[in-house]
Amino acid sequence: MKKIIATVVQMIFTLTMYFVGIVVMGVSVFPGAMMVYKVFSATAGWDIPLRIFVCCLSGFTAYFIYGFCLIWVVAILRVLLGLTLKEGEYKVPSLGAAKWAFTNALVLIVSITFMDFMLLTPLASLFYRLMGAKLGSNVQINSKNCADLSLLEIGDNAVIGGHATVIGHSFERGHLILRKVVIGPNVVVGLNSVVLPGSVLGKRSVLAAGAILPKNTEVEDQDVYFGIPARSIKEKAEEQKN
Repeated sequence: MKKIIATVVQMIFTLTMYFVGIVVMGVSVFPGAMMVYKVFSATAGWDIPLRIFVCCLSGFTAYFIYGFCLIWVVAILRVLLGLTLKEGEYKVPSLGAAKWAFTNALVLIVSITFMDFMLLTPLASLFYRLMGAKLGSNVQINSKNCADLSLLEIGDNAVIGGHATVIGHSFERGHLILRKVVIGPNVVVGLNSVVLPGSVLGKRSVLAAGAILPKNTEVEDQDVYFGIPARSIKEKAEEQKN
């Protein structure tokens, strides 16, 4: 009986998330759709090839209008619903876990439908800030695999490499555990690397490409971590000396 109830609750939550997604994306696409309709109506007397060409241009312009609107719609919804994540342990299911899922679902909508056009532009940093992340100046983000943004701190001139994963959550024995991730100034998080919850990367440190930094790891300033699991290059050098 408990399994049936749990399944029903999960289905209701899933359908609710689908509905929210429909509303969020529908509201965001509306201004661009209106523009396309206006262009389509205004060009009624034009030659067919020219009319089609202008409508195609307006259609793709509408897509970017959708993306810009989506960033703000999602951010406003996050503020209105108080979806700022806090460190701690939450049972699954629980209100805290549902809040976490809802928050990341909003980020996922942007990630799937528009984030590719935001990477390595100021729009990525703007979106991260709007979703609660604390970012310094000149932060370069080249990955859409970052979650739990309100638990993320990134210092000045830091770089998040392509397809790097940065998350502030883990699931352990039926509990959702949320921990901050702090990436210091001038840090490089390499291509395809993974930063797990509770990690702190000191200033000017480097996480090598493909490395997996275990949770709650503190990387010293100017150190380099590499491998799976990631370990300090200084420690390896000392082991080789001995």
